[in-house]
Amino acid sequence: MPPVSPMLAKAVKGMPTPDSTPAGLLYEPKWDGFRCIVFRDGDEVELGSRNERPLTRYFPDVVEAVKAQLPERCVVDGEIVIVTPTGLDFDLLQLRLHPADSRVRKLAAETPASFVAFDLLAIGDESLMAEPLSVRRSRLEAALSTSAAPVYLTPATYDVAEAEQWFTAFEGAGLDGVIAKPLDIPYRPDVRAMFKVKHARTADCVVAGFRWHKSGPVVGSLILGLYDDGGDLHHVGVAASFTMKRRAELVDELAPYRTDAMAGHPWQAWGQATEEAERMPGSASRWNAGKDLSWEPLRPELVVEVAYDQMQGDRFRHATQFVRWRTDRDPASCDYAQLEKPVTFALADIFG
Repeated sequence: MPPVSPMLAKAVKGMPTPDSTPAGLLYEPKWDGFRCIVFRDGDEVELGSRNERPLTRYFPDVVEAVKAQLPERCVVDGEIVIVTPTGLDFDLLQLRLHPADSRVRKLAAETPASFVAFDLLAIGDESLMAEPLSVRRSRLEAALSTSAAPVYLTPATYDVAEAEQWFTAFEGAGLDGVIAKPLDIPYRPDVRAMFKVKHARTADCVVAGFRWHKSGPVVGSLILGLYDDGGDLHHVGVAASFTMKRRAELVDELAPYRTDAMAGHPWQAWGQATEEAERMPGSASRWNAGKDLSWEPLRPELVVEVAYDQMQGDRFRHATQFVRWRTDRDPASCDYAQLEKPVTFALADIFG
């Protein structure tokens, strides 16, 4: 019965080999969507998120697909994704988190979501959570043997060489790495019992502002920007992984750049409440309406090198990690052209 916390993965730097665990490993693509545990009992369907909050009302299209494609009574772990001609689109998923039911249903019709299944927790009256992954995977394949779009069984392989190939090729379809799962593990809610291998790159970015930390007058995060070909500075994400000691030091380091920062700042109009401002500093969070996202501008003269895993459209998909200040870089040279672009890969090729 819901809620059930999903089993998690811990980050590792290199691809684990099958001999690194007693029973070997199963490798799967790491999907970039909303983690979701589906609970179905006849016409009753509940979509549970990673934080155990229901997603059901936001994805009526997935609910109908589950009723049509999954077994009559089951609990299935997977990912909700939206597939476009250019790959997975996380932005379209976030748009679904809207309070108006009419808006949600309009988006469901225009950009329908899919469900990618990768674990089976229960079927009928039988719980499989104590069974090893090898058994759960076999039962999942049988349970989804007749399923069709938009419900999919994730590809999987025992071959580490094929997993290495996926790691490179699938990025072009919007996937963000590979998950390696020990074949002998039971399903362990909220435990990092699996391994995830993600891309790691660096980029030089302009520091155009910052946010205060919730605990007091220390820096919470640096707000990053990159220039496009037309010379416009785009908000691309934040760097937020600092110790409290480092957060306090940053207050003094940033102080000289706060003077007259808003005069002529490329984002000075971003405080205006418009739809276009949703992705700008200070806008409300779809995930936490009460979160304070107010920001302090800085003259765009500082350059920082940050580590990141992937891009989502024109910004970083996740928070980046501070590497070092780049006093040798001209802020105007911090543009999108420096970023590595993955080779385009069609999702149809994965499911084909």
